[in-house]
Amino acid sequence: MALVQIIATSSGRVRQAFVAGAAVLMLASCSQQDTNPPMSSAGPTSPSASLAAPQSPADQARLHALAAYQGMWEDFVEAAATSDWRSPKLGRYATGLALSTLSRGLYADHYNGLVSKGTPTHNAQVSSVEPAADPAQVIISDCSDSTNALKYRADSGQPADDGAGGRRLIKATVEKQSDGSWKVSDFGVQGVGTC
Repeated sequence: MALVQIIATSSGRVRQAFVAGAAVLMLASCSQQDTNPPMSSAGPTSPSASLAAPQSPADQARLHALAAYQGMWEDFVEAAATSDWRSPKLGRYATGLALSTLSRGLYADHYNGLVSKGTPTHNAQVSSVEPAADPAQVIISDCSDSTNALKYRADSGQPADDGAGGRRLIKATVEKQSDGSWKVSDFGVQGVGTC
């Protein structure tokens, strides 16, 4: 789950900073297929307790959006290990500008002979759900730490000269698709030290 920040160097080569990684923020009850009913933050006291309190549309949207956000970064981390910009998995949880940014970043790494190793951490939280009665868009704020997810030369395994990772603020927009699925449609990554 790395975010990509494309940077043009003075020599004209394109580089990118590997920013975010796989999110380990979802509750065990929220699978990628969302087949299990989600647990409340306090956790149900019995199976009947979780059935007695159905989630609101806004709560369901929050869970779907966080699962899509997590899934996007998990797929990206897998593709970044080989800089596979054509990975079909990239489109499972990303669309539009988000998908384009991921693919372009991976292509730049491939072109420059870079791969990514390690998995960034995430602390994603929902900032807003709109409209609350019938949600179609969720905004996520995340503080991702890429300290242990860096770029390396594919040919030698030596660290790339992109600098060290660190904590970065990520803002993402997750939208409900026409088929009912949720996908990240756009995201932005701030510089190291922004969260």
